[in-house]
Amino acid sequence: MHIAVLSRWNATCGVAMHAELIVSEFLKMGHEVTVFAPYVESANRWWHHKIVREDEDFVVRCYEERPPDKEGGKINFDEILKRDFDVLLVESYGSVPHSDVQKLAGELKKKGVKTFVVIHEGFKKDLRYNDYSNFEKLAVFDSRYINELLSSVKDKTTVIPYPCHPLNPTKRKFAEDGLKFFSFGRQPVEEYEAFFKALEFLEKNYEFTYRVIRSNGLLPYEREWLIQERKRLKNNEEVYEELHKVDVFMIPKGETSGVVVSSTLYQCMGALIPIVVPNTRHFEMHEREVVKFNDAEDLSEKLRKLIEDENYRKEIVENAKKYVEENNSKKIAEKFLRLFNERS
Repeated sequence: MHIAVLSRWNATCGVAMHAELIVSEFLKMGHEVTVFAPYVESANRWWHHKIVREDEDFVVRCYEERPPDKEGGKINFDEILKRDFDVLLVESYGSVPHSDVQKLAGELKKKGVKTFVVIHEGFKKDLRYNDYSNFEKLAVFDSRYINELLSSVKDKTTVIPYPCHPLNPTKRKFAEDGLKFFSFGRQPVEEYEAFFKALEFLEKNYEFTYRVIRSNGLLPYEREWLIQERKRLKNNEEVYEELHKVDVFMIPKGETSGVVVSSTLYQCMGALIPIVVPNTRHFEMHEREVVKFNDAEDLSEKLRKLIEDENYRKEIVENAKKYVEENNSKKIAEKFLRLFNERS
């Protein structure tokens, strides 16, 4: 099968990661893939979604994203319609040119090509489609998307979870050369505040280090136990290299009222180290695979339990392992293939 994918690509965002994880599996299975991605100038407009790698031969950059808080964005229809493929999978997100995606699906339908859409938008206002009839199926990550955003087209919608990076478990024994906490990414400074407050509680009783890698500058903190580095982890190999050096991974995330998931969680769960997260909507569907906290005091107590209670650590890691095994990128890619092959 020749599968076309319209998506961000080689960029530091959850949309690109979703596409890259399943496309990698499609290619391993022997399918041909063409990726239609935004122009580099358009993609690099977003400070937090920069292009970080050179494109592969199967990538065609042929659309402009919608500018922030404005109308616009445009797909080069000729660049897509001149090519032959069996299905189109659209990774739909807030800045994709929705009206052009809708028109493109209609043109492809005339040629007998089905269009499937993965919904990344978390708010109804960001779903700018006024007609879903040209789409064969909409895929969402969990039932919240149907209940809160797509109830009017629930018969056209199916749940396919966000893919996890395959298991790549750490060989490290817990705190074998000292207790090590770790965070990476580009989250706003204030989203780290609870981590620092909680670790200040713990420093009275434990020796540890907290390593933070950020692409957008160092945090305005100075602590004896803080190790900072400004750089961008460009691929999953670099991410796992860092995860395998530490004992606890802490993900900063802020509150939102939208329907969201954390691509970072699914990227990193396969390392099989305890993952600590704030109790936000990003992790709403995960009660057993992660350690959730409500505030700095709660976090400090949860971290104490992780440090002292080996059975608690093992329980969290075992639950994460089961989740990754059930939802790794290979299994999710297979679910998409079954969706593509369903009869209308």
